[in-house]
Amino acid sequence: MGSIFKEYKIFFIVFGVISVVIVSLIYNTLNVYQPLPIYQPASVSAELVDSTLQYQKKYHKIGDFALLNQNGKTITQNDYKNKIYVADFFFTTCQTICPIMTDHMVKIQKEIINDDEVMLLSHSVTPEIDTVAQLKRYAQKKGVNDKKWNLVTGDKKEIYTLARKSYLAVKDAEYGGPYDMVHTENFMLIDKKRQIRGYYDGTNEEEIDRLLKDISILKEEK
Repeated sequence: MGSIFKEYKIFFIVFGVISVVIVSLIYNTLNVYQPLPIYQPASVSAELVDSTLQYQKKYHKIGDFALLNQNGKTITQNDYKNKIYVADFFFTTCQTICPIMTDHMVKIQKEIINDDEVMLLSHSVTPEIDTVAQLKRYAQKKGVNDKKWNLVTGDKKEIYTLARKSYLAVKDAEYGGPYDMVHTENFMLIDKKRQIRGYYDGTNEEEIDRLLKDISILKEEK
């Protein structure tokens, strides 16, 4: 047995070295950094996109805005300058998916509370009901941290335009006024260049975990 090992000693050594190299290459390949996609109107479900943008394939960014938060402060795109943020659309009197979505936003807030690069932004789709005072009550009830998370209300047309033309996130209402919306469970991940980098089901805890991982990936971008 010993003589056989001596005869094939070099073979076993070379085979061992090659095996280690192959395993290392496979490991590095599986763990290589993969950038998140940049979503464009053409790559999102048409029912969520304004008809004027449905075929746009590049250069899409979140538009400028000016809305009031739970403290009556005017919040604009400048409050999110050079920030990664998670956005959604909701309303405070919703009894179906909104409570779940808000609880998941609270979970995200807890995870990013000490991260200066990341913030949250929730838009009301019923601004006529969600006044500043109403948002304040809701924020206090849900434990919203004013420094990390803005709940915003304002002109309904502006919010509709943001939802349909910027975030590509809500459906047109079949009935009602021209700016009525059917909000969805979508959470959107926005990068520092105001580009959409991910969509997530805000009612699904596994999706929230994926979102948190994607925030970490996004932070690696230069």
